Amino acid sequence: MKATPLTIPEVILFEPRVFGDARGFFFESFNQRQFESAVGQSVCFLQNNHSRSVQNVLRGLHYQIKQPQGKLVRVVVGEVFDVAVDIRRSSATFGQWVGANLSAENKKQLWVPPGFAHGFVVLSEYAEFLYNTTDYWAPEYERCIVWNDPMLNIQWPVMNAAPVLSDKDTRGATLDIAEVYD
Repeated sequence: MKATPLTIPEVILFEPRVFGDARGFFFESFNQRQFESAVGQSVCFLQNNHSRSVQNVLRGLHYQIKQPQGKLVRVVVGEVFDVAVDIRRSSATFGQWVGANLSAENKKQLWVPPGFAHGFVVLSEYAEFLYNTTDYWAPEYERCIVWNDPMLNIQWPVMNAAPVLSDKDTRGATLDIAEVYD
């Protein structure tokens, strides 16, 4: 498995070695030893989630202010543009974001460590998105930064329609007033 740190080096893009022939393909989607070596720490996943969304659905930018979740995310059907935003005030990259296209075809995964807000937009007709988290969902601590915050200036891919948002995501805070990590 190839591990590539992005411009925010704690966010890592994983690309598996895929073995394919006329019958189909095989790849190792997770290896604890290789993963921990790449992220430089011991990680224990406590919860697995699976979502399905239609084209132009934008989910995020989500995080938990307490019980922060690290997330290892991937797409098993379709394609998304996935984003991680550093919201650790003491970080040199506070307020910066990185993004990557994840798809069933490219089989890439993104490690979004605790201390980051996370979101994605569906580029294909629909997408199924899997993610493992390092802590349990705690709705009382869930927070949202608005997807189009001008301070972040996230370069979302051009969509053929306005993004489809949940009520929660339309009410997201801007980074300058959001609760963030120290």
